[in-house]
Amino acid sequence: MRILISADMEGATGVTWTDDVVPGTEQWQRFRRLFTGDVNATVAGLHEGGATDVLVNEAHSSQRNLLLEDLDVRARMLTGRHKPLSMMQGIDSGVDGVVFLGYHAGAGADGVLSHTYLENQITGVWLDGVPASEGRLNAALAAEYGVPVLMVTGDDKTCDDARDYAPEALGVAVKECVSRYAAICTPPQRTATALRVAAERAMTRAGHAEPERRPHRIEVEFDASHLAQATAVVPTVERTGVRKVGFEAADMTEAMKAFKVVTAIAAGAVQGIYG
Repeated sequence: MRILISADMEGATGVTWTDDVVPGTEQWQRFRRLFTGDVNATVAGLHEGGATDVLVNEAHSSQRNLLLEDLDVRARMLTGRHKPLSMMQGIDSGVDGVVFLGYHAGAGADGVLSHTYLENQITGVWLDGVPASEGRLNAALAAEYGVPVLMVTGDDKTCDDARDYAPEALGVAVKECVSRYAAICTPPQRTATALRVAAERAMTRAGHAEPERRPHRIEVEFDASHLAQATAVVPTVERTGVRKVGFEAADMTEAMKAFKVVTAIAAGAVQGIYG
């Protein structure tokens, strides 16, 4: 059984604020170890449940955060940026399941460091009319390849969100959201046990499902009008409001590629403290 772990960092054990996840800070160096610990606990559980190959796709920011030298030797790691499928690179390689590790709630929702792709310029994303976190978007992409979401980890808000878009996936809350920058955190020794046990259990659902390939529509709302104006230059993207754009795609793979372009252009259109 081959399993993909899509590993984000905001939902890792102990993470609560910006410096914990921004490369180069002292706090980031500290939380790289905790992040790697979450991954290792999950890898161990997946193998105990029957996995024979685990690929970890680094999915946070620079996508160079996990410590390879400390990684469980049974895993392989895909690191570095500019992957065609971004957070979900590897989902098209015949894997039997995917784990969303260290995920977070979406833009406009309550949750520790909640956002969708851009840290603060996006105030809402909708997939086919439904508010969408990164988890919901990535679950739709996994469904297109017939890959079940086995487990979702993050804060309690992340797990609440996952119960809607992946109701059969096991949720592991490693912290309880108090606010965007505060949480009640569980020590890594305890979260490691919870992650390992859940990952072993989650393997009972590993296997291929019928692919769900169909058209999708994504809408994105920004915090400033010029970002909608900038992204509307992309072919197929239309401005649907002062701060909102939308586009349709033949399938989720194409929709996510277009979404990646839209977010990249929006990020590039931000200028200093005025956004």
